[in-house]
Amino acid sequence: MKKGFVVLVGAGPGDRGFLTLKGMEYIKKAEVVVYDRLVSDDILELIPDNAKKIDVGKESGRHPVPQEEINRILVDEALAGKLVIRLKGGDPFVFGRGGEELELLELNGIPFEVVPGITSAISAPAFAGIPITHRDYCSSFHVITGHQKKGEELSVNFKALVQSGGTLVFLMGISSLRQILDGLLAEGMDKHMPAAIIENGTRAGQRKILGTIENLYEKAVEKSVESPAVIVVGKVCGLSDRFDWYSKRELMGVKIIVTRPKDSAGTLTAKLKELGADVIEYPCIEIKEIENNSRLERVVSNIKEYSWIVFTSKNGVNILFEYLKRQKKDIRILAGQKFAAIGSQTAETLAGYGIIADYIPEIFDGKHLAEGLCKIAGADEKILLLRALKGSAEITAVLKENERAFEDVPVYDTLYVNKGSRDIEALINGNPGIYVTFTSASTVEGFVGSIQGIDLGKITGICIGSQTSKAAEKYGIKHYISDEATIDSMISKITEVQYERNTATKTEK
Repeated sequence: MKKGFVVLVGAGPGDRGFLTLKGMEYIKKAEVVVYDRLVSDDILELIPDNAKKIDVGKESGRHPVPQEEINRILVDEALAGKLVIRLKGGDPFVFGRGGEELELLELNGIPFEVVPGITSAISAPAFAGIPITHRDYCSSFHVITGHQKKGEELSVNFKALVQSGGTLVFLMGISSLRQILDGLLAEGMDKHMPAAIIENGTRAGQRKILGTIENLYEKAVEKSVESPAVIVVGKVCGLSDRFDWYSKRELMGVKIIVTRPKDSAGTLTAKLKELGADVIEYPCIEIKEIENNSRLERVVSNIKEYSWIVFTSKNGVNILFEYLKRQKKDIRILAGQKFAAIGSQTAETLAGYGIIADYIPEIFDGKHLAEGLCKIAGADEKILLLRALKGSAEITAVLKENERAFEDVPVYDTLYVNKGSRDIEALINGNPGIYVTFTSASTVEGFVGSIQGIDLGKITGICIGSQTSKAAEKYGIKHYISDEATIDSMISKITEVQYERNTATKTEK
């Protein structure tokens, strides 16, 4: 029987950006993925659709899949000849029980590899403004597990730790926090020694509790701290307020639902996360190319009839050039044509194929696109529209009114998808005023159609363009319109509104 291959991959502290390139490459090739609770959704999205996914979601005090069974799963899947990826939060060998999993693999002669990950022991303090080493404060750091076996006392040499004078980092120690602090005090550590807890380190929901080893426990109880959390003890904790860069970002912890299609959400999501937002991707629409498109085939075969080729979204651009590629044609067949794009993103996508748009309206919507074309295109020039099946009537109305020759060819359809609506409903109910981004009227329709029985007055919409705004108005959604029909302008509008909210909250206090 052909033996497979097992790779232990450290998924890091959460964000996909902290996953190693090698780890990402292995995940994308996986046939089986066995993953833990702390592996984030955006990393799990890298798993191929045809891969087998096995959730062994261990958490403190609850092991739905015992470690022995996890070990056996790895062996069984490998013996079936599969490429098995064992995804573990942080680093596989930093209290991740990776060594135990390798023992059984080695015993069964199964080849394996280990891809290290960034451990929360260094990443969480860094995101809280705590350098775990600093030449003025310490010459070492020590990583200790605060987890003890059920029914057993915590086994830590507190005397040695106190004598080391280094920074102490305790992982999985929230349930034993009292014992840890008491143990350090009992061995002579100064009760005023700075200490900190970082909950959900590196994630949008990160919280930081600062204190001393004398009062940190009471502060943790007051704040209802939960795992995952890292405990740091040492003089370097006193630098946290000065070096804290993460919590000072404009949208830190602000929850924002992004409704764009999954393959288009990346840019908006990434930019919001850079500002500290807690982004929840909830694609409400799906772009599907029209198959066996005889109309597209006909216009491409007679492309010289058209003076202008007009795109109302990047989807139309991508679909045209993918079609040409399948037909073994290249951009030379488009020589002599002029191109118009509804906005900067569409124009950027077009430029990616080596074509610079001849016309982009100052205001990025269908009406202004059509009006501008009527001004610059000759009366005898024929216009080809490549766009959605259910495209806005604004463009064609203006072209007809100005008696311009055109052909409107749908190249994709917009499908409404309803995945995870219950989770979104709970999120909205628990976070009144939560932002929801709408980049088209269809995202509004898809969102409303997927949420049943929710008071839409609880959300704050951020809309791009007038058509999107009209769709939001139809459903009574309180919303703001970005100053320009661009992703950057949408983000600016969110930061502007959030600033006003924060200012109002401070005034009330």
